[in-house]
Amino acid sequence: MNPKDTLGPQVSKVTAKAAGRFKGLQSAHKTAIAIALLAFVWMASGLFKSADAPIPAGGMPTDGAAEGPVVPRVRVATLHSQRHTPTIVLLGRTAAGQAVNVRTEIPGRVLEIVAEKGQTVAAGAVLLRIDPEDRAQRLAEAQARLKQREIAYDSAQKLSKGGYSSQLNVAQAEADREAARALVTRMERELANTAIVAPFAGVVDAIPVETGDYFDKAGQIAARVLDLTTIKAVGQVAERDITRVAAGGTAVIRLPDGRELQGRVSFVGMSSNALTRTFPVEVTAAVADRDVPEGVTAEIELPMDDIVGHLISPALLTLDDQGQIGVKTVNDQGVVEFYAVRLASDTIGGTWITGLPSEIRVITVGQEFVRVGEKVTAVSGDLGTMHKPEGQNTEAKAEN
Repeated sequence: MNPKDTLGPQVSKVTAKAAGRFKGLQSAHKTAIAIALLAFVWMASGLFKSADAPIPAGGMPTDGAAEGPVVPRVRVATLHSQRHTPTIVLLGRTAAGQAVNVRTEIPGRVLEIVAEKGQTVAAGAVLLRIDPEDRAQRLAEAQARLKQREIAYDSAQKLSKGGYSSQLNVAQAEADREAARALVTRMERELANTAIVAPFAGVVDAIPVETGDYFDKAGQIAARVLDLTTIKAVGQVAERDITRVAAGGTAVIRLPDGRELQGRVSFVGMSSNALTRTFPVEVTAAVADRDVPEGVTAEIELPMDDIVGHLISPALLTLDDQGQIGVKTVNDQGVVEFYAVRLASDTIGGTWITGLPSEIRVITVGQEFVRVGEKVTAVSGDLGTMHKPEGQNTEAKAEN
């Protein structure tokens, strides 16, 4: 008897029974069973395909080409060294070229205030007057006494020549005459000092007295005069840079209103501030219109000695494993190298550095993703493309 004839009715009964049970399941259960069957079929087909695929003697599949290591691409810019004059920028303040507190030379009461605060005056112009009191009369008395002493001296000389007076009397008469002359000079000066005048042409900045005030002694402040035809900018230089600043060099003064004044370094201090360890530096500039006030904030740009370096973006600077600051470059063999550099100065256009060869290919894009000694594919560009995504620079080309 054929086994197939015996198994046929049994398989049919099992199939019919399974179909009946499947119909009795919920739709969610049916979906889950279908997904499980499909997953099993997909996995089984993969196993069978892998088992059937022949493996060559080399151990690599023959249905795909072998892939080598990926060489990273970086963008580079070729930089050339240039001569540059670095500068130090200081924050200081302005001061008048000359500023004098005009003081009294005699005591007395203020009789008249001639000048006004803010007025421009010429050298020798009267600022205020002090009551002369009886000084004119005392001067006249001194002049009369001098005249008397001169007559007495002449008489003593004539008597001495005739043998009627001694040389001692002549010397005494001469001493009396000179004392009277000194008194006249003093009284003339006191009378002249009743008018307080400007020592130079400038602007009256302050008159701290009023008419009727009394100066009880000489040396009290009567007015303050500023010469604003020249202006000084005063700043402080750090001790590490003071040896690089020389008197007589050119400098630039920038004012809060945006103006720039060309000046020269007129003073370099040789004694530091005990607290800040900084040295005072003054830059003097001419101001024809006298329109720069004293005491405003000023930015002082001082030139240093010339250097030969490279101008780069600060974004290109990186650190090596030892913490040295530098840049990553690509040599002629396409290998990444690291050069430690020294920062020379910062400008609006970038940072000046030294320590590189005169011509160098610096990595401008991708330096964070490559290591020193790694082989790379260099794509040439310029510093203007360093922030552009790959593919936007149509002029970039690969370098060997």
